[in-house]
Amino acid sequence: MNQPRIQCFGFVAAVVLNILATTPIRADELVEHLGPVGPHEPIVTSVGTKRMMAFYEANGGSCALDVIVWERADSAASSPARFRISLKPKQMFHLDAVDNASITLQCSKDAQTLAIVAPRDFIAAGVSE
Repeated sequence: MNQPRIQCFGFVAAVVLNILATTPIRADELVEHLGPVGPHEPIVTSVGTKRMMAFYEANGGSCALDVIVWERADSAASSPARFRISLKPKQMFHLDAVDNASITLQCSKDAQTLAIVAPRDFIAAGVSE
């Protein structure tokens, strides 16, 4: 893994910790940051029984996307999974959970933002899944 990616991941982890530390929540509430977000800012949400954190780095007009998924329940048997993908502008990434839950992330024009897109939004625009 190259050094800029390691530094970027460390930066995003620090931002997430800052969000967690500065957001007043009860013990049974989960922090969510739904975006849209700019480069190096995290989207944090749930997908079915999983938690997800996604962030990106602008890379020549594309989104170099990192997605980390882990079990929502604290389980010693589970370990996080990390996906790396390069999305072209307006391209989407679909993440489906086994319990029929799903989430779609979309890279904006010129990689200015990353956003969660509801299926009805892009179906209405004539884009099929």
